[in-house]
Amino acid sequence: MNQSLVRSRRMSPIPLPSMRIRRRLPIVVVVLAIAVAVALIVTLRKHAPPEAARLLPGADGFFYVNLKWIRTFNATSQLPPVSREPDYQKFVEESSFQFERDLDEAAFAIHYPQSWGNGTAGAVAEPRFSEVFVGKIDSSRLTGYLKKLSNSIEDYRGFDIYNIPFEGRTVRAAILSYDSIAVSNHPDPGVIHGIIDRSRKLASPFGGPWLLRRFYRQVPLASLSFAILRVKPEMSSLGELGSWSLLFPKPAVAVVSARCQNLLVKLCALHLRAEAFTESAADATAIVEKTSAYLSLFHAAEGSVEVQGTDPDVKAFFDSLKVEQAGDRAVLTATVPAGFIRKALTEAPPETAVPAATAAPPTEQPAPRRRQKPKSQ
Repeated sequence: MNQSLVRSRRMSPIPLPSMRIRRRLPIVVVVLAIAVAVALIVTLRKHAPPEAARLLPGADGFFYVNLKWIRTFNATSQLPPVSREPDYQKFVEESSFQFERDLDEAAFAIHYPQSWGNGTAGAVAEPRFSEVFVGKIDSSRLTGYLKKLSNSIEDYRGFDIYNIPFEGRTVRAAILSYDSIAVSNHPDPGVIHGIIDRSRKLASPFGGPWLLRRFYRQVPLASLSFAILRVKPEMSSLGELGSWSLLFPKPAVAVVSARCQNLLVKLCALHLRAEAFTESAADATAIVEKTSAYLSLFHAAEGSVEVQGTDPDVKAFFDSLKVEQAGDRAVLTATVPAGFIRKALTEAPPETAVPAATAAPPTEQPAPRRRQKPKSQ
């Protein structure tokens, strides 16, 4: 009886439950493996620097701003129109690209001053920059504009690199895709070659310069802008970048970020956070003490008669400045009120109108001069 039952089961066209499990097990394993891989990629991409920044070369500092997020919440509706200088107006007319309207992302690599090997022994140059811009680009018109400015065009792996002379140096520009362009004034042409090479590869969350990858995890989520800078106190002057020797006694890495406190308002307040990653807790203590001393001096002067008329938004900004220590880190936080941002931008145009206002008094000065001439005679 048992043998006939076994034979009937073998001859039965209906698969047994154990057979179904064995057949489905490989499929389940493959699906789970794909799900884990996708989750891993999403997690890595979430904590990876923006793609525009990952295209940049190795450098001493990085800066990134996402203007698309700002426009998404209509945060620029209350800002004044941008005043255009003649050179910028010409650029807009010929390329049809407006930074305030068409630029979505901008990533900068900062190359600190050093001897660029230009033949002058010990020559120290100014900082150099490499940039990647992402936005709405009219490739044909932008190409025509770059051709007019360049004195030569290099063909590198199918990409045109426009060599543009500017203030005694060469600025190289290359259109990477329909929405991105790379620019660099670094003397080494290999810098922009590297940007082009990275743009041809698939976007990888493991890509990007080491300094950027190492410290980007310290940038708060939803930051509209951030900067990662290698601090070198021995470089007492960085030109437009300023000086660090007053606050930083030893080398460190500074991570600065800006987040919008309330994205639902048209012009939100910005929450600023700056962290200095030092080699020891003693170094962090020195930075905190020096920064606290400067803040104390300001607050002491705040009560004087001379600054009693300080704007309330400006006063709120400086009052929000706080510095504290967290192990080997010095942390500075502040809140920039929306009114402070609005006033800082809306009060700029009147300054350009000042020359017109100062030009008016000369029409009143001829009268006194006519009176003085008879006296001299």
